[in-house]
Amino acid sequence: MSATLDYLIDRRGHPARFDAPAVAACFDRAGQTAAFALGDGTLRLFDLGDGGWSSHALHAGAVLALAPDGAPGGFITGGDDGAFRRLAADGTISDIARFARRWVEHVASTESGTLACAVAKTAHLFDGAGTTLKSLDHPSSIGGICFDARGKRIVASHYNGCTLWFVAARTDSPRKLEWKGSHLAVAFHPEGDAVVSAMQENALHGWRLADGQDMRMSGYPSKIRSLSFTRNGKWLATSGADAVVLWPFFGGGPMGKAPMEIAGGAGVLVSAVACHPKQDVVAAGFADGLVILADIATQRVLPVCPSGGAAISALAWHPTGAFLATADESGGVAVIDLTSKG
Repeated sequence: MSATLDYLIDRRGHPARFDAPAVAACFDRAGQTAAFALGDGTLRLFDLGDGGWSSHALHAGAVLALAPDGAPGGFITGGDDGAFRRLAADGTISDIARFARRWVEHVASTESGTLACAVAKTAHLFDGAGTTLKSLDHPSSIGGICFDARGKRIVASHYNGCTLWFVAARTDSPRKLEWKGSHLAVAFHPEGDAVVSAMQENALHGWRLADGQDMRMSGYPSKIRSLSFTRNGKWLATSGADAVVLWPFFGGGPMGKAPMEIAGGAGVLVSAVACHPKQDVVAAGFADGLVILADIATQRVLPVCPSGGAAISALAWHPTGAFLATADESGGVAVIDLTSKG
């Protein structure tokens, strides 16, 4: 793209730069604060109300995972110091759990307050008060965890497939979704009828839950590190190619259907994607720091951040879609205001 383009970050951005790589980003459930997790163990928060930044030391080592807390205004994190921690809306930091000499690599939460973290082969579930509900063991190290949209089920990816659990089950009888290979990032279809995982090889694998049908999506030039369903599950957006790859989950797809590709041609790989929570729009970040918004129906592209920087490591939408958070591997972050302005 031309350097003369009008980028949204120049007119509507609140950028900052920190001395550690940014590994994750999200907004709290109340939509008041954006959080960025850094490799130095801190969370950097941006207050959408007053525009101020604050820093909170959460871990002795790097922050490995970040998610909004179940309660409004707070966040949960996992670190390489073995801690699963909470930053409350009032700034209070507390331990939810500690795992000696283990990394807490994945965390997740639901609106009803259930919290989860993955440590080695086990997914641990907690209620909103931090009381342990159950621990779910898997055959190998967990590559990713994800709740369904209603918070009733949790899926964990691992070697040779994924395992699906009911959170409130009195007796756990998990459903095993099998496919050979190592499975990493995982996503639930918004309607809860499919699970898709990114594999160690350059491919995706999915399972249609109604009948167990396997869904194989391949042809990528690199590993897929980011995947995101659109609001109604019509499309699955992914990284891993030099364009935003969108697989159709309608009309019998994705089996036997070719994906749509948007914003390609420059030969630079997409490193992160995030679908808008209310519209059929996808945000995409590239390995050279470029960030764009793409309208899926029209394929119109809107430039957000220019190229020429570090790879985009995370993208996150405000719950209403009014703001977009961006983060890169060199510690550059920004909150983009997409609200209507007169």
